[in-house]
Amino acid sequence: MAAKKPQLSLIPHGRIEASILVARGQRVLLDRDLAALYGVETRVLNQAVRRNRERFPADFMFELKRDEILRMSQIVISSTGQAPLKFSKSVFAFTEQGIAMLSTVLSSRRAVLVNIEIMRAFVRLRQLLNTHADLARKLAALERKYDAQFKVVFQAIRELMAAPKPQAGEMGFHTLIATKPASQRELRRKLSS
Repeated sequence: MAAKKPQLSLIPHGRIEASILVARGQRVLLDRDLAALYGVETRVLNQAVRRNRERFPADFMFELKRDEILRMSQIVISSTGQAPLKFSKSVFAFTEQGIAMLSTVLSSRRAVLVNIEIMRAFVRLRQLLNTHADLARKLAALERKYDAQFKVVFQAIRELMAAPKPQAGEMGFHTLIATKPASQRELRRKLSS
């Protein structure tokens, strides 16, 4: 029996994960990002959703408010360089369950394959978060177990686990030769000679 060829993904690795945002305490994908993944226009996706509104209760999909869109636009622009969200009539955010429901509304083969990739991305994200939480729990247990002499080591590990903070580069003009500031008396003497 011949070995199965690995199936090529329709979507570049990491694209889905980069599009997942947090809104109202839930991980979501926005309608415009989903439409791009499915290869349809955002208005077409939203139209299909509106026609099947009963399939999308509030825990599957919700409409973002203007201030949420503004905050998300700032986050999206700063983290991905993506264009800001436009103020259309509505911007919908879909939870994992809502995205699964989309495959029943958008019945194309691409929609089904893309949904499989999205579900896998959510699973990978959950596994990553669980691994990070596991590491934090294990570190806390070790910290309780050992005395204060290792406190510095544990603090260093926590700092390494934390997301790096962007640092502004040093600004200004620098000379290669360090000079000490001249006193007023020395300046007068130099000017008079």
